[in-house]
Amino acid sequence: MEEDVAEIPTVCSSVSSDVPRTPNTELKKLLFFKVYKRRWFVLLVLCLLNCSNATLWLTFAPVADQSAKFLEASLEDVNWLSLVYMVVAIPLSFGTTWMLDTLGLRTTLILGAWLNMFGALMRFVGASIYTGHEFTVRYLLVMLGQTLGALAQPLIIFTPTKMAALWFPDHQRATANMIASMSNPLGILLASILSPVIADTPARIPALLLVYAVPSCIVCFLATLGIRSSTPPTPPSASAESSGSEPFLQGIKLLLTNKAYLVLLLCFGSGIAVFTCFSTLLEQILCVQGYTNTFAGVCGALFIVFGIVGAAILGVYVDKTKKFIEATKVNMSFTALSCIAFSVVSLMQEQKVAVAVVCSLFGFFGFSIYPVAMELAVECSYPVGEATSAGLVFVSGQVQSVIYIVLLQALTKRLADSPLSTCGAAVLSWRVPMMVMAGLCTFFSCCFVIFFHTRYRRLEAEEQAVYGTKQRTVSTTSDNAPSVEILS
Repeated sequence: MEEDVAEIPTVCSSVSSDVPRTPNTELKKLLFFKVYKRRWFVLLVLCLLNCSNATLWLTFAPVADQSAKFLEASLEDVNWLSLVYMVVAIPLSFGTTWMLDTLGLRTTLILGAWLNMFGALMRFVGASIYTGHEFTVRYLLVMLGQTLGALAQPLIIFTPTKMAALWFPDHQRATANMIASMSNPLGILLASILSPVIADTPARIPALLLVYAVPSCIVCFLATLGIRSSTPPTPPSASAESSGSEPFLQGIKLLLTNKAYLVLLLCFGSGIAVFTCFSTLLEQILCVQGYTNTFAGVCGALFIVFGIVGAAILGVYVDKTKKFIEATKVNMSFTALSCIAFSVVSLMQEQKVAVAVVCSLFGFFGFSIYPVAMELAVECSYPVGEATSAGLVFVSGQVQSVIYIVLLQALTKRLADSPLSTCGAAVLSWRVPMMVMAGLCTFFSCCFVIFFHTRYRRLEAEEQAVYGTKQRTVSTTSDNAPSVEILS
């Protein structure tokens, strides 16, 4: 495999070094840390896999009525085809983090790709073979396919920080993490657009499942044959050499005694929960004021599109400046303001422009935090494995999401009359739940801004390794660079 020109890792400007940076030191940097073009292929496979899994997750939600008729099931049964992802993800998360940090990136990705493909094929076969009054068998086969996809989700969604750490130099890590992470909401957006277009009638459900099954087979083929190793021949940075060096259980103990990490775990987990509530309840909130399902779909699309744009801008910015803490605190503050604004305008009638603008800003500031916060979780917990530190944040978000959704739904109040409502028979007031959601978002954002302080541990370790190292005499091959030893 042809190598790129060796890239010199950038160093956080806030990290100081007492070791003089001589030309000899610069030469060592060129010898030790190389990057390979194949890293872009690994990133491409992860993006395609993440996007494919997201489309499987939300296949049925945009066409719930058609799916219920085709499967001869209730809407509650159809909702469980999506909820199974959340139910499965929480207990499997710890096993996934152990697998990534112990068995490696290649094994985890390939297993996730095969589970994703088998799940997609199982759904298509179940929907195609059984017709007529075979509800039990047909629905169970489709649910089995969804469950296989749910098993694949943690293997895929926990991987971006690990992949970025192992394959990319420090000045590209945040961007690589951003690209891989944002491929998941891109898949959600594609499902929201494609499902209603393809499955315009119940009879078109099998065709819809085939459309989503084909990409899953292609990406499984690419992952199995294309990803030949978990790591490149030589590390792209000093921290990549010790990635996952802490044993899994020891890493968990270190995380639970790390005050900065615990603040991030709780506050950013709350942010994930707020965004889950927004995505899940958006249609139900807006229909009370007379907004159509089509308009709610447009707002959801704006939320995702502007979120991806914001993540791209912020990812490039923090890669160049290394201002992870400042960027996260500023964006969390604007996210809280956007949440407050949404809680107000969502209760107003005939304010489509205002609602659309607020949803766009909510996505722009809130979505962009995700990849940066995951990188920050690694920085404040180094040398704990990337999958463990980022995975626990995701678990925190999933657990809080369940609590928030149950809480907000319990706070709704049935309305006796709502002439503009497009919700159908059951019309609920979301005034109190929206204020509670805004209050929770604001509270945890303030807690993060006030209480979160940390050193960039991984960047400091790289600074020390790059400018405070000496070469050991070792035998090398054409694919291996000399190892390094940190000076005490």
